[in-house]
Amino acid sequence: MGLKQLSRRNVPELPSGFESLAFDPCLISPGIVHIGLGGFHRAHMARYLHDLMGKDEGALIWGIVGAGLRPSDKPLLEILDGQDGLYSLVEREGARENRALVASLIGTIDASDSSIDLLAAIDKPETRIVSMTVTENGYHLNRATKSLDLDSPAIRGDLEQPNAPRTLPGILVEAFRRRKEAGAPAFTALCCDNIQHNGNVVKAAVIALANKRDSALAAWIDVHASFPNSMVDRITPVPTVSEVEAFKRQTSLDDGASLTAELFRQWVIEDRFVAGRPAWEKVGVHFVEDVTPYEFMKLRLLNGSHLAIAAVGQVQGYALIGETIADPLIRRYMTALMDRETGPTLPEVPGIDISQYKRKLIDRFANPAIRDTTQRVNTDAPINILVDPIRDRLASGEPIDLLALGLAAWFRRLSGFDDAGQPIKLVHPLADTLTARAREGGTDPAALLSIEPLFGELGSDDRLKSVVGEWLASIYRFGMAETLAKAAARGLF
Repeated sequence: MGLKQLSRRNVPELPSGFESLAFDPCLISPGIVHIGLGGFHRAHMARYLHDLMGKDEGALIWGIVGAGLRPSDKPLLEILDGQDGLYSLVEREGARENRALVASLIGTIDASDSSIDLLAAIDKPETRIVSMTVTENGYHLNRATKSLDLDSPAIRGDLEQPNAPRTLPGILVEAFRRRKEAGAPAFTALCCDNIQHNGNVVKAAVIALANKRDSALAAWIDVHASFPNSMVDRITPVPTVSEVEAFKRQTSLDDGASLTAELFRQWVIEDRFVAGRPAWEKVGVHFVEDVTPYEFMKLRLLNGSHLAIAAVGQVQGYALIGETIADPLIRRYMTALMDRETGPTLPEVPGIDISQYKRKLIDRFANPAIRDTTQRVNTDAPINILVDPIRDRLASGEPIDLLALGLAAWFRRLSGFDDAGQPIKLVHPLADTLTARAREGGTDPAALLSIEPLFGELGSDDRLKSVVGEWLASIYRFGMAETLAKAAARGLF
């Protein structure tokens, strides 16, 4: 028997274990354009919206049109287009498993070669939210200042051809200009990336670029558009080809876009939407006046710990986050990092038991049903996730030993090899520079810390150079495992 095709007009009978579809997917109309159609968005916002559509038929006007800006997005977009936007989401925690055919995504746009179709979709009056997950690299920021890098070749290109933008900031500016010129209302730009004060950062970048084009446009955006800050959380590994093929065999569904995520999910958003929004609170989204405490909690505890142990684990030769956190010394290191250095930088977080949150993080990282990789975390997480708390700790005269260990491990992996001599693939906009500086500096971190777009003025701090240098010297001399053992013997964790 052949595989069952996914079709919105003729949804196949779903296998045992799938949630029943609680609404007619043909009745959905577009209301959101999402830029950056990767696994995280499909496991997070699209899942929340799918759930809401099953509870509230009024949510059917908020269908998602998803767009990709990179050539590497093409294969997934083509698959989703051939499946009417339908895809399977498997949610796992230990032996527990949920399966759903997600139907909130109703169209795709390949904007890797041209933004014409994407801008046309945003132009439509029914588009009231433009959301985005493009990682920090997609905003073309100076990584030290978090402001728009006006010297970026891509941003300069958008200024030279402003009506045919290729970058996310350029697309937003042009979309707002077209709304203004048409006398149409502005939309809400909703950032779902792991950037501290993400809405504020995106707004500042958009206003800066708009000012280079027309100060009146920048003023219009400032007054009429909104950029809510948000905190998003769900671990979503990149599916492998073998996993996707195995899912097809198990379910008899011809689904080339299936993906897996953990059961846990969280979304906190500032309730500032200028053109309406879905009633996401009905499906567990937390709307607040100020997302800052929740954002700090997640960035400092989850993302900071994730990146620190991913760097340590990859240098030691671990491929999976699960096997990394199963190492007793790395688990002790992560616990101490949260308790002693990143946790103390947090403001009070309303309604959250921080001790319980930290314990849950270790359980989530150890989830055997989620095969998340150290390579994915090291690739996706910006280094400022470690740099920002280091800056805060140094400013208050507090120790940075454990944060510096994570940074030293990240520096060590830039050499391109782990402790056993196995290659480490480096994916980063500054990859060539980082590898060259890492090999040039060796145990001396000064060459890497001097990269201004990453470290700014912090790179010249002698305290940081000293502590990171001590860790690097130990990692290069003894290896990561023995460095951890020596640190534990010293009582650092």
